Parts: sequence; C-alpha cells; structure tokens
Amino acid sequence: MTDMTEGYHYHVMRRAIELIDGSDDALSLEELAAAMGMSPAHFQRLFTKWTGVSPKKLQQYLTLGHAKALLRDHFTTLDTSNAVGLSGSGRLHDLFLRWEAMSPGEYARRGEGLEIFWGWFDSPYGLALVMGTEKGICGIGFAAETGTEDAMEDLVSRWPKARFVEDPMFLRPWVLAAFDEQSGDLGKTPVYMMGSPLQIKVWEALMRIPSGQVSTYSEIAQSIGMPRAVRAVGTAVGRNPVSWLIPCHRALRKSGALGGYHWGLPVKRALLAREAARSESETPEKRPEFAEKSG
Repeated sequence: MTDMTEGYHYHVMRRAIELIDGSDDALSLEELAAAMGMSPAHFQRLFTKWTGVSPKKLQQYLTLGHAKALLRDHFTTLDTSNAVGLSGSGRLHDLFLRWEAMSPGEYARRGEGLEIFWGWFDSPYGLALVMGTEKGICGIGFAAETGTEDAMEDLVSRWPKARFVEDPMFLRPWVLAAFDEQSGDLGKTPVYMMGSPLQIKVWEALMRIPSGQVSTYSEIAQSIGMPRAVRAVGTAVGRNPVSWLIPCHRALRKSGALGGYHWGLPVKRALLAREAARSESETPEKRPEFAEKSG
C-alpha cells in the first residue's frame, strides 16, 4: 500500500456525488455535510482537498446533465492529422507519459515468458491493483466497486501464461508518480501497453484526449481511420487494462450518455467530475505545455 489516504476520500466523495446526482435541486453545503455525517467546515475541507474545487463548483458538472454538459463544453476533436502526428496537448504529451507497445507476436503468446509484478495501492479513486513489467505499468484496476478478488482475476486473465510476482516496492515509484497529480511528473511512469494492434491504436487515441475533456466512441473510430468500427472501438476502450493513465473514462456515447466503465460507473463519474472541475479551475498559465513524443 502507498502512504496516500485519498482512497478514504473517494468513498466519501462517491457518496456525495451520488447524492448530488440524484437530487433535482442544488444541495447546500450544510445539507451535503449533514448527509455525510460531518460538520460543514470538515466536509468542505475534505471535498476541496479531493476535487480541488468547492462542492458548489462540482455540482455544476453533475446536476445539469453531466455527460451532455461535458460533450457540449469539453469535447475535443481527434482529427486524422493529430492521430498520425501525435501532436497537441493530449494526455500523452501534457503529462509527459512514456509508453511502449508489445509486438503482435508477443501479445499472441498471452504473456508466456513474461514476468509481471503486482501490488495493491491506495489511490484517489479507492483501492487500486497495479501491475507492471520491467518496461512499465501494464495494468491498473480499481476495486472500489468490483471488489479485490474480481479485480485480480480480471487483470490476471489478460495474460494467463505470464508469471505473476507480488512486489509492490518495485512498482511503488511509478505508482506514486502516476497518482501525484500535483507534481505533473509522469515521466517516471512508463506504460507498457499489451493488446492487439487495433486495441493499441484505440488506446493511443485515448491518450490524446486532454485531462478535463472528453470525446466519443465514433470520434475515436474516425481518428484511427475506421469510422464504421464504432462497436469494435467501444470494445477496445472497455478492454483497456491501464485505467487512469490510458483515460478510457473520457470516452462517451454520442447521445451524451456516460456509457459503461469497466471498473464501475461511480468511478467513471468521479473521474470525469474531478478532472473537469480541476481543469476549469486552472488558469491558462497553469496548464502544462505538451512535450515531444517520448517512448
């Protein structure tokens, strides 16, 4: 486990977000705090620490059709030139993420001959199972909604012929860098993407969606040159093994619905609300510039 305590904060915020999401009217700070069994001052501090904004600010993303508001105000276009050149201020660049993809032949062997280290860590979104090879993180799963046993079984089944070794200390530096949003130093968090050629293309497209913005499954399909393969793209998004770093939560349905999320819709709702609120609160001077392609 890491020394972070935000997993506890996630469970409090999850309850608060559900309450906000289910209310027809805006809730006051006092009403939210009372529902959480806290004083208004304590709840305000905890809420602001987790989201970076006030409860009132976050409600704006939840009470007025959250997904539709995101598509209206935070939609990003992934055009072909952007897809080919990996240019722009997407996730790959503005957080200095380094990645490497497994070859198709290696993927077909289903992890045979591969050693994968794993460990449990506290994260801003509850307990997280993290897996990685010597080349980088290859899996992140959130267990807050699915449970630890299902999360472990899910990720292990991706590479059934690999050798799994419990070693959280090996992964710890990468994990701390990955979840420390204040440092902006994801250069210490290499990602090793293990998937089919189509999946890799889709996951690369997801990394080009900037934090605080969203895209649609159809837009992603268009960006990789497969506009008719929306269903296949949706499946590839759902099979993303490296949650958070490869932001599949930023893919929404064209209708404005949130769509599914492999680790539970409450986690997706919290991810999107937190990112949108933090992005909105940043001044242009605070937004990171994109880096040259690495990896």
